[in-house]
Amino acid sequence: MARHELDPAAFEAFLTESDAPAALGTTFFDSQLGFALRRWCPPLLDLEPHCPPARYLARRRELGVREVNRRLLSAAGITDFLVDTGLPGDLTTPDELAAAAGGTAHEIVRLEHLAERTADTSRSADDFLAGLADGIREAARTAAGFKSVAAYRYGLHFEPDAPAPAAVHTAAERWLAHRAEGGAPAARVTDPVLLRHLLWSAARTGLPLQLHTGFGDPDLRLDRCDPLALTDFIRAVRPTGCSLILLHGYPYHRGAAYLAAVFPHVYADVGLSLTHTGARAGAVLAEMLELAPFGKVLFSTDAYGLPELYMVGARLFREALTGLLDQWVREGAWSSGDAGRVAALLGADNARRVYGLGSTITRDH
Repeated sequence: MARHELDPAAFEAFLTESDAPAALGTTFFDSQLGFALRRWCPPLLDLEPHCPPARYLARRRELGVREVNRRLLSAAGITDFLVDTGLPGDLTTPDELAAAAGGTAHEIVRLEHLAERTADTSRSADDFLAGLADGIREAARTAAGFKSVAAYRYGLHFEPDAPAPAAVHTAAERWLAHRAEGGAPAARVTDPVLLRHLLWSAARTGLPLQLHTGFGDPDLRLDRCDPLALTDFIRAVRPTGCSLILLHGYPYHRGAAYLAAVFPHVYADVGLSLTHTGARAGAVLAEMLELAPFGKVLFSTDAYGLPELYMVGARLFREALTGLLDQWVREGAWSSGDAGRVAALLGADNARRVYGLGSTITRDH
């Protein structure tokens, strides 16, 4: 989460995947996420539901960051946080985040961030590749899993097989030379050969590997983020024993559910699909549950920056799931016992099993 008080514009920036301010005369509070925030969060700050944004933000300032964080994170009911540590900004550490909620933190290592940090101190391609191998091996000792944003950096239509060592070395030389020329874009790893090397290096550790799929900020091309584009990679990586967690998916979440249904090592994570669809979260979750086995769907919020996003993500998931299960029990399609068991699977037990965590959890990254 952000460490300091945010002005209104900075606060609103966390309510959207856009990288620009709201259009003139509009506000990001006028969105499914904005309305969900105004429904669920104000009562926790001693305000009425749906109060005006200006009143909400004023009350937030009155209470201060520490108290707002405590109230909202506690109400979210998240006990274990799986945190992507590759995000930029002045953010709390995973341990600080979990402490504010009275929970426990587990690190998810972002592969591209690890590669870029390694490149910062590498004098040659050999140095870089050796340092990267050491970094991945060291991270695997303590992390709960790895994450890739190859969807942002290239897209999901990459070649599925592990690249040959010679090709990796050539790509590393080319990238390091490009970085030496300067400029922010050059610092980012976007070469598909290096991205594939990162994915395969992580997969061979045996830890779960999260993959961003579906929508995000304008830094990606949405048409290149359909999880179905990963089908050949999914087949190729299966012998490693690595579990693949497909994050978000929207609007391709039905494709993610299909992949989870037909491949034993693939899981679908609801992520931002529910947070940003707000009052329609139940419909989106129902579509994911049309085909995906109930032991293969995971909850997460993908929240960062604002404690509100943890609270809203968790509440929307609970409301959506409860609404669906109650309906199916009333219709006689499900028994109440099965509904309770599936709720436990989606909210906690699937993540506990996949990430090898010992206590019942709900999940964030």
